[in-house]
Amino acid sequence: MKPGARGFSLLENLVALSVVAIALAAAARAASQAVDTSAALGQRTLARWVAENRVAELRAMPATPPPGRRSGEARQGPYHFLWEQVVTATGDANWRTVEVAVLSADGQALAHLGAHLLARTTDAR
Repeated sequence: MKPGARGFSLLENLVALSVVAIALAAAARAASQAVDTSAALGQRTLARWVAENRVAELRAMPATPPPGRRSGEARQGPYHFLWEQVVTATGDANWRTVEVAVLSADGQALAHLGAHLLARTTDAR
């Protein structure tokens, strides 16, 4: 640049452009991670609903299920889930404990819910 000329040199422009490019790349990466986190949170929320639905189904049954392990599948939104429930007797004959675990189709644990059920038979009114 000529002495007394106004403006920025080529080197100054390249440095400024590099700084802007690095900042934009970091912002794009942060936005991508936020989208991934949001999708994972949505899947975990739907898995929790599967667990809550399973407990609601057990509570709506005419008789409390016997102690033991059971598994099944559920679809919630765009996802396919596997659920596993374990019903156990408690120290009180009137109550049972149920634990429901929900997994993704590839076996990743997504949600876990524990509940207590009033033990009843079909004759109870």
